[in-house]
Amino acid sequence: MSMNEAMFYEKSDAGVRCLLCPHNCVIGEGNRGVCNTRVNIEGRLFSTNYGEITAMAMDPVEKKPLYHFYPGSAIFSVGSRGCNLKCPFCQNWQISQNSEYPATFYTPKDLVNRALKYDTIGIAYTYNEPSVWFEYVMDVSEIVCSKGLKNVLVSNGTLNEKPFDLLCGVIDAMNIDLKSFNGDVYRKIIKGDLETVKRNIATAHSKGVLVEVTTLVVTGINDNFEELINISDFLASIDRSIPWHISRYHPSYKYDKDPTDIDFMIDVYEAASESLDYVYTGNIAPSLPGGDTVCPGCGTILVSRSGYNVVVKALDGQGKCSGCGHDTGIRM
Repeated sequence: MSMNEAMFYEKSDAGVRCLLCPHNCVIGEGNRGVCNTRVNIEGRLFSTNYGEITAMAMDPVEKKPLYHFYPGSAIFSVGSRGCNLKCPFCQNWQISQNSEYPATFYTPKDLVNRALKYDTIGIAYTYNEPSVWFEYVMDVSEIVCSKGLKNVLVSNGTLNEKPFDLLCGVIDAMNIDLKSFNGDVYRKIIKGDLETVKRNIATAHSKGVLVEVTTLVVTGINDNFEELINISDFLASIDRSIPWHISRYHPSYKYDKDPTDIDFMIDVYEAASESLDYVYTGNIAPSLPGGDTVCPGCGTILVSRSGYNVVVKALDGQGKCSGCGHDTGIRM
């Protein structure tokens, strides 16, 4: 276990108050917060997972998923352990909910040097929730920036305003999970805060971070047509060119309801495509619609995808359609 003093906390009568995420945990001596990665030691708050790597791989950038950020590229991807949400359907619960999962320590410099050995566009912080790894992500990201590489964050978006603003200064692209559009679902089931996630999606986009959003459509929790269309309308109110990935749930962790109905997902895809330029069906494509990137201006297939086989077909070097010149916003 690697200890590093946390950046965002204050003293309180009952111990220390963590100010990293909306839980604002008040943590007594020797105890940990909701994320299980921050501990109070003699009135100081420490991160217990600084530099602790549980997973490391070269991934297609599309696996994050990011479809509008250097399509067809590979990115060095790392994760730690811990999460500040408690989704009963978590797909990576082995590391997100297990503070004792085996890990290997890397200093920020060592990690970047490891990444530089590969043909990578940069580093992606993923697998578990990277915001609970905040100090390490910041330290690594600053070195990555100095090397002229890119930083990618795959996050649940549950972070307070000040730390999130700091991340936006070093992160080039984010995929943010918007798990529901129902505040009660966030509070009672996921143990998070919907308004925080909505604010951070809008903030990241306004600060020039390339933002894509993912919603795992979970049977019995958010598989409500009106709710999902409310998500697409919300994203369109920010910018209709924000890519939205709707993914099919499969039983995992503590939740064993049937996998998401595919016909229902296609209905959502078709309806959401009326308000958003780019809707993707992720893990049910390519056998069904929603895998390729299609120009909203002329209908040309810009990027074709079959699984992680990606072919850039009709984009110039500036992310514009080679046919009609439409600016897609795709980073190249």
